[in-house]
Amino acid sequence: MKKIELVIFDCDGVLIDSEMVSGTVFISELKRYDIHLPERVFFERMIGRSFDQAIATIREETGKAPPPEFKEELRAALLARFEQELKPIKGITTLLSGLKTKRCVATSSDPVRAARSLAITKLSDYFGPNVFSATMVKKGKPAPDLFLHAAHALNTDPQHCVVIEDSAYGLMAAKSAGMTAWHFSGGSHFQAGYSVSDTVERDASYADMAEILGAATALHLV
Repeated sequence: MKKIELVIFDCDGVLIDSEMVSGTVFISELKRYDIHLPERVFFERMIGRSFDQAIATIREETGKAPPPEFKEELRAALLARFEQELKPIKGITTLLSGLKTKRCVATSSDPVRAARSLAITKLSDYFGPNVFSATMVKKGKPAPDLFLHAAHALNTDPQHCVVIEDSAYGLMAAKSAGMTAWHFSGGSHFQAGYSVSDTVERDASYADMAEILGAATALHLV
């Protein structure tokens, strides 16, 4: 395996156990506009994607789209729930505390949501300013743009990056960027039925952070 100089973490479903709450709030908020989105669609087509991509999916599936103010309304409702319920992924602080190499976050969430999510779960200090959002690039996941942007910002060749992702779109983006892709399936949404097809390329799969810590240790990253 190539030498790893930068570990890129997805946020939702990797650092924070947020996807189940996000899905519940998203679907509930849409109902206020008489838009009824099946939970299945959220799981299959929206996890790991940007807000604009999610709205395009909603339009495709229902023939409707919420008004422009929906973005702010959704964020407010979601962060209110996060304040009460959001937790870090089990074992993530142990990994982050021991990590010796560069690290950053590359998320489909907007900067405000990402910053608050990391603050609520007390993970902000592990990343400082190195939190990159899909709003910073032209195309979100599964395009490689976001991961390439993060690698460039931290002066790292893509081939020396490893990406930790829970979603199919994230894994696709990582491989398209020429990076090592580790799939993490320890979030609660996997217990609820979310899955990633075996046809989606990845370099390794891990069911919990203890397994990733072991892999990182073997590579002398911790």
